[in-house]
Order: sequence, then C-alpha cells, then structure tokens
Amino acid sequence: MKELFFLNSYLKKYWLLMTVGLLCVLATNVFSASVPTLVRIGLDEALFTSYWISGNLDQSLLTSVFVAAAFFGLAILIVSLLRGVFMYYMRQTLVVVSRKVEYDLKNLLFDKYQQLGESFYRKHMTGDLLNRMSEDVSNVRMYIGPAIMYFANMLTTFAVVIYQMVQVNAHLTAWVLIPLPFLSISIYYVSTKMNVGNKIIQEQLSILTASAQETFAGIRIIKSFGVEEQFIEKFRKEGKEYRDRSMNLAKINALFFPLMLLLMGFSTLLVMYLGGKEVEKGSFTAGNLAEFVIYLNMMIWPVASLGWTTALVQKAAASQKRINEFIQIEDHSSSQNQTQEFYLNARIDLHDLSFTYEGKTYPSIENVNYSIEKGKIIGITGRTGSGKSTLAQLIAAQYYSQKNMISFDGIDINQIKIDSLRRSIAYVPQDVFLFSDTLKENILFGLENPQADDELLNNAIRIAALDKDIAQFTLGLETIIGERGVSLSGGQKQRLSIARALIKDFELLILDDCLSAVDAETERKIINSLKSKLQGKTVIIISHRLAPLQLADEILVLDHGKIIDKGTHNQLIERNEYYRYLQESQSLE
Repeated sequence: MKELFFLNSYLKKYWLLMTVGLLCVLATNVFSASVPTLVRIGLDEALFTSYWISGNLDQSLLTSVFVAAAFFGLAILIVSLLRGVFMYYMRQTLVVVSRKVEYDLKNLLFDKYQQLGESFYRKHMTGDLLNRMSEDVSNVRMYIGPAIMYFANMLTTFAVVIYQMVQVNAHLTAWVLIPLPFLSISIYYVSTKMNVGNKIIQEQLSILTASAQETFAGIRIIKSFGVEEQFIEKFRKEGKEYRDRSMNLAKINALFFPLMLLLMGFSTLLVMYLGGKEVEKGSFTAGNLAEFVIYLNMMIWPVASLGWTTALVQKAAASQKRINEFIQIEDHSSSQNQTQEFYLNARIDLHDLSFTYEGKTYPSIENVNYSIEKGKIIGITGRTGSGKSTLAQLIAAQYYSQKNMISFDGIDINQIKIDSLRRSIAYVPQDVFLFSDTLKENILFGLENPQADDELLNNAIRIAALDKDIAQFTLGLETIIGERGVSLSGGQKQRLSIARALIKDFELLILDDCLSAVDAETERKIINSLKSKLQGKTVIIISHRLAPLQLADEILVLDHGKIIDKGTHNQLIERNEYYRYLQESQSLE
C-alpha cells in the first residue's frame, strides 16, 4: 500500500465528495440492515396470528394477518427504495472522485513528460510512456473508485450486521464468525501472490504496447524490407508471454472466490443447525432464524468482493509504483536555482564543456572552450560522431551540462529559467518532426501567439523556399500533411522546419544540418535569402555542406568532441585537411 500513499493528496483535495460518498455507504447499509429486522417482526407476527387461527378460523383474525403482511411488505419496499437512493449517490460521489483523480493524474504525467529532458526519452520507449498514462492510470482509478467504495461497504456492512446479530444472539454470532480468521489468512496469502503477478503483467503490457507502437511507426520501413512476418511473430511472442502471465494470475484469482463461498456456506450451515436447536428450545423464534440467515447472506457479497477488491488494490499498487518512478525523476527544468530570465547582450561562453551520454564510456564533448559573441554567425563541421549535434543540444538545453560550463552573459545556464531560455532560441534539429496538422499550423506552432500576420508568415515561407511547393497543393497552407509529415519529401520537411524557426522572434538560431536533403540550387536560394534575415543575429550553423558554412564569421572543426581547428572559410581551406577534403569533394560534385 505504500506506493498508493502518493494518492492521499488527491483524497484530501476531494475530501468533501469522499466524505459524502462514505456517509452514503453507511446509510445504505443501515437501511439494508433494517430489512431483516422487518422480516423477523413480520414473520413472527404472522406465525403467532396463524397459530391462533389454526384453532379457530376467525375471519377477523385472517384479515389482521393480511393487514400485517401488507404493512411489513410496504415498510420493506420503502426501506429498499431509500437504500437504492443512497446507493445511487454513493456511486455518484466515489466513482466521480475516481474520474477526477484519473484526470489529474493523466495531466500530471503529461506535464512531467513535457518537462523531462532528452536523456529521459533516450532510455524509454514511447509505448511504455503511453501505457503508464493510460493503462496504469486506469488501474489506479479503479482503486480510488470501486476498490475504496466496496471496501468501505464491506466494513460498514460488517459493523452494522454484526452489531445487529449480537443484539439477537451473541452466542450464535460467535459461532457464525469462526470462519473469518481463516478468511483473513487466505486473503493475505493470495494478495501477496497477486501483487507479484500484477507487477510482472504491467511490465509485460508495456513491452507489448511499445512493440505495437514501434511497428506502426516504422510500418513503411517494415514493408519496404518485406519483413512483416518477423514483426508479426515478435508481437505474437510478446502477446503469448502476456497471456501466460495473465493466466497464472487468473489461476490464483480462481482459487479465491470458491474459498470465499465455501467458508460462507459453512457459516450458513452453522446458522441453520444451531439456530434450529435454539428454536426447539424456545429461546429463538422462526423470525430470528430467518433474520440470521438474511444477515449472513448480506455478508456474503462483501466478503466475496474482498477478493476482487484486493486484486484491484494490488493492481493499482503495481501501477502506481510505475507512475511514481517517472513522477519522482528529478526534473532539471524545475530546479529552484533557475531564477534568472534569459537574455543575450554580450556573448555565450563555453568553459571546459564536457558531456558523456548515459551508458557510454567516452565523452561526446570534451574540454571545449569557446566564446560566441552576440550578432556573430558560427559554423561547426566535423566528421560523423564528432559531437556537433551534442554541442548544439547542450547550448539549447536539450541536455543538461554541469555547473559553470555554459553561460550567457556570465550567467550559468543552470540558473536560467528553462522556459525563458527555450522561448528565445529557434532550433532546427537534424531529425525533423512534423505534426499531423496543416502546413500553416506546423509553421506557426512555436509562436506564443499563433496568429502571425500574413507578411511574417509569407516572409518565412519565401526564405525557406517553400512558396512554390505550397502552390502545388490544392489547399495551399491548409493542406493536412499527415503523421510526421508523411505527404512531404525529405527536403520539404527540412524547409518547413526552417520556416518554423525563422517565424519566431529569436535571440539565438541553431541550424543543425538542416539542408542535407535539399538540392544545391534550392540550397543556394535559401542561403542567399538567409543573409539579410540573419543580419545582427546570433547563429550557430552545423553542416557538412560548405555553402551554408560560408555564411559564418568563424568556423569550428570538431573531432572526437574537441575543437581541433577554427578560422574563416579561406583559412581552413589552406590549413585543415578535413575541411579541404570537403571543399574538393563538393566542388567536384
């Protein structure tokens, strides 16, 4: 249960609804417990009257029997209606609370996902993230709603019914309750087994969901290689593992309910035997015996539901543990040290900047020292894996650096509010991601106010050389581009991503190899348009292509995470072997 303590804050938040719901549970059981009493009184009254009638068929006595039966029948009907009203509001309060908590938890997880850094997403698959926000949260909802409701119902039923039974016959009540200790021991044993079973089932469900998500996301690659059968077999294998684990848990659950019914059946036999003996002695009436049997039947469902409730709690605990794992991850973006607003008046300083990806043994960036003056355009090139993109992501706070390694105007990046920093940076990553929306919405989505004027929008489109492409679509800017921009070519995706960055009011622009899929003529057109747009702006251009690098005031050459050379385009051609190789190969092309 300790994992579920996290939910106590939500129970406090909705304490009023919870209190009303629990009071309705109590009222429901009080009215339920009134029915056996009415049955006992009515039955004893009828039997007593019938006894006198048997000796003398007096019509007036016969009429009184019918009147008594009608009176007690009406009383039972009214009590049952009141019980139904309170049961309705019991569900309308406790189940509503569970839906509210479900809503809050999903929002909490979604917000947390938004805040977590790039390193988190390198370790966790999308399917697992989705499963925790859907399946796991739904399991927790079942604990907040049905589990608490039925558990409270069980406790109040026991309290009310046992109190009533003791009032009738304490000795017989003690005999009836003999099976309960055995019931408690069996519940403890089975619930322990269910806890372990639910945990491994949820883990396997995440693997299954992740497998399906990955398959659907890469379906075009799968079909192009003709390996559908391999992925079908993989999914079947994971599905079989999930089925087997679920069946093992089902076997444990299958033992629980027959055990409940066996123990309660034993109690019923005790009531009938011992109660019959008391009736023979005259210390117990037939009405008392009927009352006891009804009380016992009232306890059968709460006790039987205890197994189901226990399963819900165990499943919720396993799910909440998985949710807590993500919620409790330290979030760099909410650090208390982040008090400064972002501004860039002078320069960006990199001081002994080093960074190693989790799970790797060698650094991707090592002891980089450099200053970028405001208004300067800096080019970065180097072989594949030399750390170019990592350097850009560190500056853009996609990954988090250690203290005092990156500073803006002397302020450590770890002291700057992450939202303020990212709002001021326009970043075009190497891996372009587009949303399943219109061309226009994909260009405007990064703006705080997405209602950009047409001149600003058209200017960004013109610089990115997208104007002719958009004209080819029947709906123009209102064209839906499909999931991840499936209807666009690689070059169109890159240019749309450039337009999305250029429309933003940025302090720093980072272009990470964003023209690699563009032909040479379009590349020249974009570069010529960028010259005027980037005038006086601080820009970092990462590229293997020399054309965009020639916009730079200074070019850095990286190798194995270190700056091995820097200079202008002409200086590097003269003295740097790698840069000269790029010049010769691209000139030849």
